[in-house]
Amino acid sequence: MRVLTDYPQRIAELETVYLADTTEPTTPKAYHVQGMRMNGDYVLLKLREIPDRTEAEWLRGLFVLVDMEHAIPLEEGEFYLYQLLGLNVQTDDGEALGKLVDVLETGANDVYVVNSPQYGEVLIPVIDQIIISTNIEAGLVVVHLPEGLLPGSTENDSE
Repeated sequence: MRVLTDYPQRIAELETVYLADTTEPTTPKAYHVQGMRMNGDYVLLKLREIPDRTEAEWLRGLFVLVDMEHAIPLEEGEFYLYQLLGLNVQTDDGEALGKLVDVLETGANDVYVVNSPQYGEVLIPVIDQIIISTNIEAGLVVVHLPEGLLPGSTENDSE
């Protein structure tokens, strides 16, 4: 599985994980952890209810979730990835950009991937100068985009 947590080693210590097709499922299915090992940037996870690789293929694309009781506590201003996915993103000028669909973890800073109807895929660096506010309850991230970040928004537009 692709790792979306900063603490993948803790998965091996869990008795149960849940699989679902969304990050906020209504009926996740519980699986018992038999073993886990790291393989580069990925985790190989052995679940008691999945006897072989063929059955494991049916699980491709699902999210592996933990219950909140076993979640790592967050510091002020931090959010769980599942809370960010699906949020609306708009500029500080009020322009709706689209939905936040992924978070890329890079060496320097994370990058929000926004699916924008008007601009296509927009990559937004997660730095203080750009991310103005994140309001999980309102479902909104407000950003201040530097000139040239959006496709087609370069100095050539004024020609």
